[in-house]
Amino acid sequence: MKHTAESNIDDFREIEYRHPTDMIIQQIRDLIAGGRLTPGMKLPSERILAERFRVGRGYIREALKKLEFYGVLQTRPKRGTVVASIGVKALEGLISNILHMDRNDFAALFETRAILEIHSAELAATRATEADIDLMVARQSDFERIVRAGGRALDEDHLFHLAIAEAAKNTVLGSLIGLITPDIIAMNRNVTDEADTSKRDTVAEHLGILDAIRNRDAAGARDAMALHMQQAGTRRFSDEQYTTTKGEASNE
Repeated sequence: MKHTAESNIDDFREIEYRHPTDMIIQQIRDLIAGGRLTPGMKLPSERILAERFRVGRGYIREALKKLEFYGVLQTRPKRGTVVASIGVKALEGLISNILHMDRNDFAALFETRAILEIHSAELAATRATEADIDLMVARQSDFERIVRAGGRALDEDHLFHLAIAEAAKNTVLGSLIGLITPDIIAMNRNVTDEADTSKRDTVAEHLGILDAIRNRDAAGARDAMALHMQQAGTRRFSDEQYTTTKGEASNE
């Protein structure tokens, strides 16, 4: 009897679905590697790039923001966006690091977000202006309205957190939170809708953070955000994974 040889499953590779932002970054890397983009050279405007890539300007903005954050690009007054004046090999290495960040490592992203958000809330309690607080209240109202209507309110949720980051008056901290927020939103869209009780819990946790910031209670804001991150982690993952977040924050 003739036996048919079976192929090894390890010979097959997972299909990689690439995000438009990554494809834009990859093209910029190839142009730098090929000498078509050199240090100090100006990039076309967002509008022209969007037309050339045939994508929305939001994708262009996200790609340029990431490249600027990591030092590959620089924005100069009256000149626009230019390639940083560092060696080509260094530029290629920086871009490789950006592209190889694991988009599927949601737990690592969430853990990083928790650290940033907790400190952001603490700073916002002492630095927020009345206009900042008004914006937080408006963002929270939008979130509650969508939740009451039965929606997921993912964007409204993160806009509330971004308002807190802005109120912290630390541009680096705000940039870090802003940098990882799109990936967190994108990954959350693939998760089954939360139960109504979970959404109500989130509303209550947000209000606790907001009240502490309004009262200029830095320790209270820190602990309220730590609790929110811990509970959000529990809802998204497991009890064991995020039980230390609040304790660590309280000891700072």
